[in-house]
Amino acid sequence: MKTKEDVEQLEKLVGQLQGLHSEISQLAKKSPNDGLNVFKLKFVNRVLEVGNETLTDQYRPFDDFTQFDEASLPTNSDVTMMLALYIEQVERFRSDNVVYHGHQWVYLVSGSPSDIKGRSPTAVGGERK
Repeated sequence: MKTKEDVEQLEKLVGQLQGLHSEISQLAKKSPNDGLNVFKLKFVNRVLEVGNETLTDQYRPFDDFTQFDEASLPTNSDVTMMLALYIEQVERFRSDNVVYHGHQWVYLVSGSPSDIKGRSPTAVGGERK
């Protein structure tokens, strides 16, 4: 991440992905094969767009997936699955961009520890840049 705004965008993305996943998971439990309505799909696609901008190639869940097609509404379970994959990759990206510095976890900004507090890493296996 290069700026404080990048960190803020990442934190917002994490919250949005988790919120959408939680809500759509409830729909998927009741009706997994029902199509997600266009209203909800627009919000899902907006969040995925930000996810694709935030995640570099190595973190994107799939090279050939960017968002859902509104013309052929995806099922609740399809959306839940993709959101879960994005959550995993965003967390791996976040974990790769926090370090323990000055007795606390902070984000790396332009490769150096910043004063922006973060949570401890939870995902293992990523590549720190």
